[in-house]
Amino acid sequence: MLIAKNIYKSYGELQVLKGIDLEIKKGEIVSIVGASGAGKSTLLHILGTLDRPDTGDLIINESNLFSIRSKDLAAFRNKHIGFIFQFHNLLPEFTAFENVCLAGYLGKREKEQVEKRGKELLDFLGVSHRSDHKPSELSGGEQQRTAVARALINSPALVLADEPTGNLDSQNAEELHKLFFKLRDTLNQTFVIVTHNEKLANMADRKLEMKDGKILTA
Repeated sequence: MLIAKNIYKSYGELQVLKGIDLEIKKGEIVSIVGASGAGKSTLLHILGTLDRPDTGDLIINESNLFSIRSKDLAAFRNKHIGFIFQFHNLLPEFTAFENVCLAGYLGKREKEQVEKRGKELLDFLGVSHRSDHKPSELSGGEQQRTAVARALINSPALVLADEPTGNLDSQNAEELHKLFFKLRDTLNQTFVIVTHNEKLANMADRKLEMKDGKILTA
């Protein structure tokens, strides 16, 4: 489903990734752990095509993504990859429902189809009763569930999460952990999760440890 080959990335004189090789199967949940500065978030951004490596290949669903035009790459990302971030990144001026639907509109899907899917996701995630509330009116757990719904609006094959429970209390973190597995089992989606939460990391099908820009275990 995903193959990364010989990924190197530097920022100026600082070499962050030093030859990453990684293969992830469809429907797999993979966690990535390691100390701050190990290169975890940089790797996740490259896997999500938000950044390009200095050298290396990224193949998702048999498409070699860094060999295509930027416009086509953006279209692929919008359709096939969902992102969940630690700080939610919800737009404060929009309601939960509007935040969820926005990515669908950007994907140029039909408005009626997007809104139907948005309502289904908010209901599935247990926050449909908060759909007309703005982010400032939602709890941390409700904001993160809204962010998960937004990541899923285009039914991506791959979901990338960067410290998704880092800003949640233990109860909400536990609920989000369970939710990822429910989504995988229900929708057969693939998850790659960067986390410092050892409990979440150990629940994954496979845990990878990064150190000094390399993967130590696979």
